[in-house]
Amino acid sequence: MEKSLAVFEDYKIRRAYDEESETWYFSVVDIIQVLIQQPDYKTARKYWNKLKERLKAEGSESVTNCHQLKMEAADGKKYLTDAANPETLLRLIQSVPSPKAEPIKLWLAKVGYERLQDMSDPARSLDRAREYWQQHGRSEKWIQQRMMGQETRNKLTDYWKEHEIKKEDEYAILTNIIHQEWADVSVKKHKEMKGLKTQNLRDHMSEAELIFTALAELSTRQIAETMNAVGMDENKVAGKKGGGIAKKARRELEEKTGRKVVTGESFLPPSSKKGLPK
Repeated sequence: MEKSLAVFEDYKIRRAYDEESETWYFSVVDIIQVLIQQPDYKTARKYWNKLKERLKAEGSESVTNCHQLKMEAADGKKYLTDAANPETLLRLIQSVPSPKAEPIKLWLAKVGYERLQDMSDPARSLDRAREYWQQHGRSEKWIQQRMMGQETRNKLTDYWKEHEIKKEDEYAILTNIIHQEWADVSVKKHKEMKGLKTQNLRDHMSEAELIFTALAELSTRQIAETMNAVGMDENKVAGKKGGGIAKKARRELEEKTGRKVVTGESFLPPSSKKGLPK
């Protein structure tokens, strides 16, 4: 996980980025400090411990959805700390009476979680994504392919959701199986090749990489539908078969053109690419 600090007003909020699920996890105690406007960390920690006990007694899932991650404390040492993704944090915030609740909700969205709002209005997400890609110099052809690929991806994840694939880590595992199969590299390795850290891999794919990713995911969904794949084991099989179809097509194209489809090329600024393998 990549770790860093975010700042809300004068409060430093520790966070860690999980590359597999592409999710930020924030320190719950740091968020509590903001909500209760408490400069003393120990007091905020006591508040959170009591709140945690009350929520557990009420049967709230918010506490069970927190993760224990090692984060650096004021003394420079790393300790296991309760951390939560934005969805869980929004639920926790509801339990803390504070005039800062609404501002910190808006702040969470601002630092990269607009998708929480997009769930109720997908068109808004697409419009913002198109505008973002245009601002970063992507061609209309690339944008069209990226959006078509996203639609293919959404149909696959919808299938998974309806067939007993629920957890984020399960989505990540299946995605990596498909990617490894068609590209001969894992998602993590592909990101490393391109010099990516917190960036979305698909936002830095070439047109060819996007097309083969979409082919692999389209094939996976259609095979899964034909198999009526349910649960992880059966969907893993569908993923390998779907990825295999795209692999055959990729190898045939590479043989005909003499060019690799999977490369370290990205849309990062030149200064970010120094020292990367060609």
